[in-house]
Amino acid sequence: MATEYPSGPAIPLAGWADRHIAAFADATGSPSLQGLSGAGLLGERAMLTEDDWRRVQERLNPCVAWRARLRGPLVAGLGIARVQAILAAGAEAALADLVARDQALEPEVTAIDNLERLVLYQRDLYRLCTNFVNFKDFYDGGEPAIFQLGTLYLDQRACHLCLPVDDAARHGLMAGLAGAYLAYVDCTRKATNEKMQIVAAFTAGDADNLMVGRNGLFYDRKGRDWDGTITKIIDNPISVRQAFFSPYKKFARFVEEQVAKRAAAADGEAHQQLDAAAATTANLDKSAAAKPASKMDIGTVAALGVAFGAIGSFLTAIVGYATGVFRLGVPATLAAVVAVMLVISLPSVVLADLKLRKRNLGPILDANGWAINTRARINVPFGTTLTRVAKLPPGARRDNRDRYAETGFPFKTVIGLLVAGYLAWIWYEGRLDRHLPDHVRSTSVLGSWAPGAAGAPGSAPVPPKAAAPLPAKP
Repeated sequence: MATEYPSGPAIPLAGWADRHIAAFADATGSPSLQGLSGAGLLGERAMLTEDDWRRVQERLNPCVAWRARLRGPLVAGLGIARVQAILAAGAEAALADLVARDQALEPEVTAIDNLERLVLYQRDLYRLCTNFVNFKDFYDGGEPAIFQLGTLYLDQRACHLCLPVDDAARHGLMAGLAGAYLAYVDCTRKATNEKMQIVAAFTAGDADNLMVGRNGLFYDRKGRDWDGTITKIIDNPISVRQAFFSPYKKFARFVEEQVAKRAAAADGEAHQQLDAAAATTANLDKSAAAKPASKMDIGTVAALGVAFGAIGSFLTAIVGYATGVFRLGVPATLAAVVAVMLVISLPSVVLADLKLRKRNLGPILDANGWAINTRARINVPFGTTLTRVAKLPPGARRDNRDRYAETGFPFKTVIGLLVAGYLAWIWYEGRLDRHLPDHVRSTSVLGSWAPGAAGAPGSAPVPPKAAAPLPAKP
């Protein structure tokens, strides 16, 4: 009844009489709006203005207040008979007594509530505080920390440092500063069609088989299994061991790529030559009459000879350098090999060590909405506990025999025999003597049979040495 309407022109009553105004007039006990004038409310009028409406509200306000004080509607659903029976039985007094007794026990109930709250604090608050303040559970290795979501099993590893992610692109901007190898994984449960995204830190092993699209299995804290697929990777060093072998693996990958490219190019060129040869063969009768038979190109033969000579000189130089190194002795040779390996791998190892020393959990938690006020370091020994690499059980061993292995052409054996034969030949020719020490040169079986050496086939016999004269007797 207190609704206000915007001021404006008066509302004509003709269009509203059937639906609203007539009903309102009947409710007030008058057959029509003019009947209100008999009660001295409005008087004779054909229009209802805003002021008229406010006067009607003021006149009906006492009735509205009286209806607000009524409590009958609250128990109207019980029916009048039931209400009268309850009043006759004195239920009001019994209920009032029960409320009074409950109020008398209020201090005791409050104390019980406080005790329950204290017990819950003693059980959970300490763990909550230690996880927020110093990450005790995380660094002790017992119970998982409260931010650890579960374990990801992928590539023969169990990654225990897994956190939930809402937006991988936004999360990676901050988490990439952690210096850890991170893999973002989309997880789904086919049984319930649930989906979520996590980020897992790989802190042990290597990254050779980690790539976008690889599948794994994720178990959450409740023991539920999820199917996981890697969708994004932030590449950082995993260990010093991986960094040491990284240059050699990159070189091997580069060689494989170049060989594949050359093989593809050679395959395409061979197909073109075959097509040209087929076309030439088809028109052989026409080309034979037009052009005389070509003779052997002497220049090609000479070029092939020069090429084979260059290859032989290269192998001889390599053998010479290797022999010169071996002349220094076994310790010096090993030291030289180690020095070469350090020159190749030391930059990668130093760079990886610097990044591993800066590896920090803080940016990952910051990307998840935490407010980290200190560094939460993950060094190499602790990182090996966060990612478990699969190992064989005690007493077990692998059987690497393949019953269905292919028996191809023994390229390695043939190449090894050819290289050994070539080395034996140049040794027999005496072309390696200048690289060998004197005691090796003199006692070498092949060196003793070098051309021109004493006892070699076709050489003049060596006359026996004359006996030294005996000293004169005094």
